[in-house]
Amino acid sequence: MTKRRNAVAAVIASAALALTGFVSASSASAAGAQVGVILPDAASSARWETADRVFLAAAFKKAGVTADIQNANGDKAKFATIADQMLAKGVKVLIMAGLDSPSTAAIQAKAAKSGVKTIDYDRLTLAGSASYYVSFDNVAVGKLQGQGIKSCLDKAGKKSASIVYLNGSPTDNNATLFKQGYDSVLRPMIKSGAYTLVDDQAVPDWDNAKGGVIFEQQLTKAGGKLDAVVSANEGLGLAAVAVLKKNGLNGKVCVSGQDATADGLAAILTGDLSNTVYKGIKAQANATATLAVALVKGTKVTTAKGKTNDGKRDVPSVLLVPVGITKANVKVVIADGFQTRAAVCKIATEAVCKANGI
Repeated sequence: MTKRRNAVAAVIASAALALTGFVSASSASAAGAQVGVILPDAASSARWETADRVFLAAAFKKAGVTADIQNANGDKAKFATIADQMLAKGVKVLIMAGLDSPSTAAIQAKAAKSGVKTIDYDRLTLAGSASYYVSFDNVAVGKLQGQGIKSCLDKAGKKSASIVYLNGSPTDNNATLFKQGYDSVLRPMIKSGAYTLVDDQAVPDWDNAKGGVIFEQQLTKAGGKLDAVVSANEGLGLAAVAVLKKNGLNGKVCVSGQDATADGLAAILTGDLSNTVYKGIKAQANATATLAVALVKGTKVTTAKGKTNDGKRDVPSVLLVPVGITKANVKVVIADGFQTRAAVCKIATEAVCKANGI
């Protein structure tokens, strides 16, 4: 009876893993994987499953290296469990986009004891021990967001403006860097009194539902009158747009984003978002795969020419260049193959796409 229960439990556990996304993106069995990749979630942005997973899998397949790619779905305990399983199965390199620095640093320390190299993917682990860090210049990402907001306000002829900051998760160092970037652009206007920063809030875990609630409170605090929402990514920006729509204000308020998702680009075309930031995830995935393959094969690394301080040391880094996106250059993202015209126009409508030359 016990054996039967164990067998049933095993089947249920396997089904649960499949349903929650803890499955390999490689056709190779996880037991034989040379590289393990752990993505953070699927809720904060569609990019993790629709772009990062796909491009990483393709890059490792092309290099002839087996990879096990899984998603922790925002759960730190599951993230740690996945890492333990990958280490137990003998991966030589562990790539992680961590949920927070302390938990990721602990995994990196455990990996080091097993002789496994680690790579910080997209998010830097503060006081960690990763061999490499691959991301974008995230302060530059924030500057593009701030510049897009200012350009939108200038275009609307607003010499004075009431704005709010809808920041990313306080546990994600990237969110800190994004804010550093957009605040550096907008702070001079705030100090001069031209712009009034009505509220400045971080959204726990990049949770879009929480972001919508927080923004509703910000709008109330502003007396229902806002000129701009500086939101750290498109998930949060679109959550703010949903609130603005309920109040008949969408398209009348400048709203920033980031990630260049199909939904985000469609909102740019409809005017609900004023600007976003495109980060070439394919280039990021390829750069990460190049480093991991070199670590697996023991060959020399020549691509990590940058340095990023994690609060304890300088981490050899590959930092890619982001691109600011408005209605004027949505075509750039489509031409690059990151999003398809069909996907964007299905959301925005054909009429809107044609009106914008898409």
